[in-house]
Amino acid sequence: MVSEIGDVSRSAALNGKADRADLGDRLRLALSQYLQCRRLVAAALAALMLSAPALAQSPQPSHIEIRAQPIVSFDNRDKELRRFGKLEFRGGLILTSSAREFGSLSAIRVEPDGGRFIAVTDKGFWLRGRIVYAGSRPAGIADAEIAPMLDANGKPLAARGWFDTEALAEDGGALYVGIERVHRIVKFDYAKDGLRARGVPIPVPAEIASLPWNKGIEALVFVPKGLPLAGTLIAFSERGLDSTGNLKAFLIGGPAPGTFYVRRSDEFDISDAALLPQGDLLVLERRFSWLRGLAVRIRRIALTQIKPGAIVDGPILFFADLGQEVDNMEGISVHRTASGETVLTLVSDDNFSPLQRTILLQFTLLGE
Repeated sequence: MVSEIGDVSRSAALNGKADRADLGDRLRLALSQYLQCRRLVAAALAALMLSAPALAQSPQPSHIEIRAQPIVSFDNRDKELRRFGKLEFRGGLILTSSAREFGSLSAIRVEPDGGRFIAVTDKGFWLRGRIVYAGSRPAGIADAEIAPMLDANGKPLAARGWFDTEALAEDGGALYVGIERVHRIVKFDYAKDGLRARGVPIPVPAEIASLPWNKGIEALVFVPKGLPLAGTLIAFSERGLDSTGNLKAFLIGGPAPGTFYVRRSDEFDISDAALLPQGDLLVLERRFSWLRGLAVRIRRIALTQIKPGAIVDGPILFFADLGQEVDNMEGISVHRTASGETVLTLVSDDNFSPLQRTILLQFTLLGE
């Protein structure tokens, strides 16, 4: 009996050891699988982290919907009034979109067909699309796309603090963008790469670096062949003043580079500029104070006046204040219709404020 009990005890002990050994094997296997899982998760996270910059380097343009509410009358005090100085009102739009990046338009260039356009926001984004017309009146925006501007490395300009993009000029298929607070101008090969073009900084006069931090480069115009100063990029400061209170502007490249000055009056600052087909400049200006309110005007300046050291001036073609349908007007473009009319397109910067609007206005320049 004792021997039998001993046999049973030895058998049970051996079985217990076997069970414990099997359990240990299972635990070691589970631990191995757990550690392998952790390594796989870590590798996946590392891959995602490595791929994130690559994604940031090549963001895709986004198609967005822009809603348009018509502006039928420009003057709030006289709904029938159509003529304002040398301009005749054609129509306008109040623009809204659910896209988070939409708004704050600071410059625009409308193509010769009067439909397609490219614009910049002062948060470092491109906006392009097509103006839809009802007869001669703008009626909506179609085919709208928005995309971040890219630097030379393919990353968003705004990621490096170059986001105060205020000025836009076109030279054939190249686009120049002025960045106000960092006092830079970058060039994009838009004809080749579209909204994914990369901006390369161009050399600028050393004096541009001394412009006020938030009143620097606000307008750019490129002078094409066949006009005085052909091949020159003209850069206007918003409120970079000389010792006599005139606005500084710069001739970059071209036959006669240098600094010239735009006579400042009545506290107006420059917000954009555009070139008429025959060569005169239209300078869009803006004034704001809590006492005087908001006002905008357009001056015409002959290109032949401009040369290094000159102080230029010209007649006021247009003036508007809060009695009219204006807002923080920051962009102006010129195109000529098939019938020969010279059309001005103006856009506003709403500063992403609920108290301001993004509006697009069009006028015919009379006597052209």
